[in-house]
Amino acid sequence: METYEHLLLSLRQVNQAIYVHSKLLSKESGLTGPQLLVMKKIAEQVGPMAKNIARQVNQSPATVTSIIDRLEAKNLVQRTRSTDDKRRVELYLTEQGTALLRQAPLPIQAHFIERFQALENWEQNQLLSSVQRIATMMEG
Repeated sequence: METYEHLLLSLRQVNQAIYVHSKLLSKESGLTGPQLLVMKKIAEQVGPMAKNIARQVNQSPATVTSIIDRLEAKNLVQRTRSTDDKRRVELYLTEQGTALLRQAPLPIQAHFIERFQALENWEQNQLLSSVQRIATMMEG
C-alpha cells in the first residue's frame, strides 16, 4: 500500500470516529456534535452574537444561525436583543439548555484534548503542522 493510501485510510478512520461519536451524542442527548459545541461556546460567554460563535467553531454564520434556530426551537437557546445596542442580538442558554449541557456526554474533542495535551510540546506542534498542511492540501 502506498504511503498516501495509509494517510487517506487514517483520515477516514478519524472521520468515522467523529461520525460514530456524533451518533452516540445524538442518541444520548438529542443533540448533534455541532449543536453541543455551539451551546458550549454560548455558555462560556455572556450574550455572544452568532457571528462570534461562528468564528469560534469555524463554521459559516449561516450554518451557525441554522444550528441556533434548531436549538431555539427545542427551547435550549434564546435570542435577546441588547438593551444597549438594538442592532445586537445576544445568545443565552435557557435553564433547560443549561441543564442539558451539564448532562450531555463530552464531545469527542474532549477525549482528544486530554490525549493531545499529554504529548510533548514538540509532538503537539508537529501534529498541528501536519494536519494544517493536510487541510490546506484538501482544499485544492
